[in-house]
Amino acid sequence: MRAETQSIVEAIEKSMALLRQRIGWESAERRLDELNARAEDPELWNDPAHAQKVMRERQTLADKIDGYNALARDLADNIELIALGEAENDDEVVAEAEAALAKLRDSAAEKELEALLDGEADANDTYLEINAGAGGTESCDWAAMLARMYVRWAERRGYKVELTAMNAGEEAGIKSATYLIKGQNAFGWLKSESGVHRLVRISPFDSAARRHTSFSSVWVYPVVDDSIEIEIAPNDIRIDTYRSSGAGGQHVNTTDSAVRITHIPTNIVVTSSEKSQHQNRDIAMKALKSRLYDLELRRRNQAIQDAHDAKGDIGWGNQIRSYVLQPYQMVKDLRTGVETSDSQGVLDGDLDAFMAAALAQEVTGKSRAEAEAAAE
Repeated sequence: MRAETQSIVEAIEKSMALLRQRIGWESAERRLDELNARAEDPELWNDPAHAQKVMRERQTLADKIDGYNALARDLADNIELIALGEAENDDEVVAEAEAALAKLRDSAAEKELEALLDGEADANDTYLEINAGAGGTESCDWAAMLARMYVRWAERRGYKVELTAMNAGEEAGIKSATYLIKGQNAFGWLKSESGVHRLVRISPFDSAARRHTSFSSVWVYPVVDDSIEIEIAPNDIRIDTYRSSGAGGQHVNTTDSAVRITHIPTNIVVTSSEKSQHQNRDIAMKALKSRLYDLELRRRNQAIQDAHDAKGDIGWGNQIRSYVLQPYQMVKDLRTGVETSDSQGVLDGDLDAFMAAALAQEVTGKSRAEAEAAAE
């Protein structure tokens, strides 16, 4: 086996070791047997909410175990094919097996990261809220660029994206927008994107072509399902209706159909402006429950809460990531140190490297490189 191929095999084995450790292999198969037995109990469905929770846990654990076993099987099969091809001097068989191993390495790394998504709401759909910072048209345009970036990222993963609220900028871009992103682990992947994002570029709105710095904030919170009960007292909310602003044309609302709900104790405000008033009220209430649930999750994790409290205003000193387009090309995450000169690729939705690093750091308290070294 060539040295390069051996290096790929070792990378796959390293990812599998971390994956096995994260799954908790010693107890995972035993737990799956227990869940399978409970799933076959006809009395389980006497409590539908509990039954759904059991079935979700069962499916999630089964997927993790099956994914690991498939990796192990494919690795062994391709190593055997390479040995067979080398023994028979069949370069074509060897080349095919080596190509398959290269793809398997990427798949193993992906599953390794997905194994970190085991938080209480990581598997849920998510809301993504973007708000322009101070700076008028510049910040509104930057907010629109961020919205496009995240929509592109979600589409790459096959997620479904719905725009639930939007407030257009006066000259360009958006003042704010809220998206509902649906897909497995949508919240788990996107949760690390919450924070202030900073852009440096030559402004297309400045006739003197000067460099400008703009800020916009991103807030991510999970969609709560029916198994999670969030009680909201009627006296704790204020509901307002208003005429939403859009991009113009036939889609502009001509009645006060948009809905804004304010949760008075926390001052959380949610809006919906894309459907009828009845639908907007329902969408906004679901979004409010999700925000309150996210607040509770963050209270349970004091380190995350402290980081959120320290976020402050949308401006200098509070950003999590910088996007520099002038005088050089660089996108850098200020928490993990991950950076790339392919700024256009990032703005087109290539965010996985940033998310993976932040996820590994949040879950393990270490960089990915440190986690790999500890597993050796």
